[in-house]
Amino acid sequence: MALFRDMVSITEHLYLSSGAAACNKPKLNSRGITCIINATTNLPDPNIPGVEHVRVPVNDVPHSQLSAHFDGVCDKIESVQNQGGRTLVHCVGGISRSSALCLAYLMKHKKMTLEEAHTHVKARRPFIRPNIGFWRQLIEYEKTLYKKNSVTIIESNIGPILSVYEKETQGMMW
Repeated sequence: MALFRDMVSITEHLYLSSGAAACNKPKLNSRGITCIINATTNLPDPNIPGVEHVRVPVNDVPHSQLSAHFDGVCDKIESVQNQGGRTLVHCVGGISRSSALCLAYLMKHKKMTLEEAHTHVKARRPFIRPNIGFWRQLIEYEKTLYKKNSVTIIESNIGPILSVYEKETQGMMW
């Protein structure tokens, strides 16, 4: 459980966490967080002097339009970096919404493919898992940015599987 409460560094200026870690003032201060992006509809923003809060009020369900926030969030993270600050992106568990926003940022501002961004973030927070709707939106975002896709959705007898998860499911007995 402690792993879920961790705040992990995605880049030198971008962090990802759960809502619990986002309320840890000493940890926020030690990492130099100056902006918190709260990708929930219900978690409160902690009152921390000198820390800006941005709300992305999206539920973690496949039909939520997280992509409507991709450009604004990505550009905000970049702006905070350019001003010498650091951003923390969180949702409730740091698994779906917040990780999807970090993937979008890496694609837009670090010029990574979606597959590269996923590998990068998963190496730092192994249990990220955007829901299938967010994956579809990220795939479309990658098409918009690069006119091609590095990740595809594969239909299987157990439902849709992302090509990035295909290796994980090989050899499973159903």
